Amino acid sequence: MVNDSGRSAGSSAGSKRKDARRNQQTLLDAAAAVFVASGVEAPVRDIAAEAGVGMGTIYRHFPTRADLIIAVYRHQVEACAEAGPALLATSPTPHAALEAWVELFVDFLVTKHGLAAAMQADNAGFETLHAYFVDRLLPVCTQLLDAAVASGEIRSGLSAIQLMRGIGNLCIGAESDPDYDARRLVKLLVAGLRQPR
Repeated sequence: MVNDSGRSAGSSAGSKRKDARRNQQTLLDAAAAVFVASGVEAPVRDIAAEAGVGMGTIYRHFPTRADLIIAVYRHQVEACAEAGPALLATSPTPHAALEAWVELFVDFLVTKHGLAAAMQADNAGFETLHAYFVDRLLPVCTQLLDAAVASGEIRSGLSAIQLMRGIGNLCIGAESDPDYDARRLVKLLVAGLRQPR
């Protein structure tokens, strides 16, 4: 069936779906940026302003704050998972790729800390999301570490799970102390992995 514009109705529906996915991605990117800067309790109006949409648009896609936080969590997990191989392919060195990936991971962790409170009693749902996080990100971190070890840039002996836990522990202090600089501490950790010359 062809509509007045000469396009088939199917292609029109397909482009609407693409637009809806793109709009949702824009909302998730904006929410992630606001959550990193202000925490998961940031006002929805701040997210709407960041995304350049009305608040109704956010509620149409994500009826509750928990829905939005979980969607941002999954979105950031996927972004971190996809970024690892891309950074490894485009960075000047494997260690530079690891540093860039760790920065994305830290942004993700800042958002993740509010997830448990947002889900409150849904322990099973939180555990499912945590398992998803580990399944998607542990292999990426392992690939980056292995490449940096193979290039001789960093020492061997540290597992990806140890590194991810260490980074997570360094990020926890940011929750209660506005002067705590988790990014600086994580940069020191990653720099400290370097092989002595």
